[in-house]
Amino acid sequence: MKVTIDEDKCCGAGSCVLAAPEIFDQREQDGIVILLDPEPAEDQHAAVRDAAAVCPAAAIALADG
Repeated sequence: MKVTIDEDKCCGAGSCVLAAPEIFDQREQDGIVILLDPEPAEDQHAAVRDAAAVCPAAAIALADG
Protein backbone atom coordinates (compact mmCIF):
# COMPACT_ATOMS: atom_id res chain seq x y z
CA MET A 1 0.00 0.00 0.00
CA LYS A 2 1.14 3.50 -0.84
CA VAL A 3 -0.32 6.50 0.95
CA THR A 4 -0.36 10.03 -0.40
CA ILE A 5 -1.88 13.15 1.09
CA ASP A 6 -3.14 16.37 -0.42
CA GLU A 7 -2.20 19.11 2.02
CA ASP A 8 -4.32 21.61 0.09
CA LYS A 9 -7.46 19.56 0.84
CA CYS A 10 -6.61 18.87 4.49
CA CYS A 11 -8.83 20.75 6.93
CA GLY A 12 -6.89 19.76 10.06
CA ALA A 13 -9.68 17.71 11.66
CA GLY A 14 -7.21 15.16 13.03
CA SER A 15 -9.38 12.13 12.30
CA CYS A 16 -6.49 10.40 10.56
CA VAL A 17 -4.23 10.81 13.59
CA LEU A 18 -6.85 9.26 15.83
CA ALA A 19 -7.34 6.32 13.43
CA ALA A 20 -3.66 5.65 12.61
CA PRO A 21 -1.27 7.59 14.88
CA GLU A 22 1.75 5.61 13.66
CA ILE A 23 1.14 6.81 10.10
CA PHE A 24 -0.24 10.35 10.48
CA ASP A 25 0.55 13.38 12.59
CA GLN A 26 -0.40 17.06 12.46
CA ARG A 27 1.64 20.23 12.14
CA GLU A 28 1.65 22.28 15.33
CA GLN A 29 0.97 25.63 13.67
CA ASP A 30 -2.11 24.77 11.58
CA GLY A 31 -3.08 21.12 12.15
CA ILE A 32 -2.39 20.08 8.57
CA VAL A 33 -1.61 16.38 8.19
CA ILE A 34 1.95 15.04 8.19
CA LEU A 35 2.51 11.65 6.57
CA LEU A 36 4.93 9.70 8.76
CA ASP A 37 5.04 6.50 6.68
CA PRO A 38 4.05 6.54 2.99
CA GLU A 39 4.36 2.73 2.76
CA PRO A 40 2.94 1.31 6.00
CA ALA A 41 3.43 -2.30 7.07
CA GLU A 42 0.60 -4.70 6.33
CA ASP A 43 -0.52 -4.75 9.95
CA GLN A 44 -1.29 -1.01 9.62
CA HIS A 45 -3.35 -1.24 6.42
CA ALA A 46 -6.73 -1.54 8.14
CA ALA A 47 -6.05 1.53 10.30
CA VAL A 48 -4.87 3.51 7.26
CA ARG A 49 -8.02 2.54 5.33
CA ASP A 50 -10.09 3.68 8.31
CA ALA A 51 -8.19 6.97 8.41
CA ALA A 52 -8.85 7.58 4.71
CA ALA A 53 -12.53 6.71 5.16
CA VAL A 54 -13.07 9.13 8.05
CA CYS A 55 -11.13 12.04 6.54
CA PRO A 56 -13.78 14.77 6.09
CA ALA A 57 -11.77 16.44 3.31
CA ALA A 58 -10.84 13.26 1.38
CA ALA A 59 -7.21 14.34 1.60
CA ILE A 60 -5.80 10.79 1.88
CA ALA A 61 -5.30 8.65 -1.22
CA LEU A 62 -4.41 4.96 -1.11
CA ALA A 63 -2.92 2.80 -3.85
CA ASP A 64 -1.95 -0.85 -3.97
CA GLY A 65 1.69 -1.59 -4.38
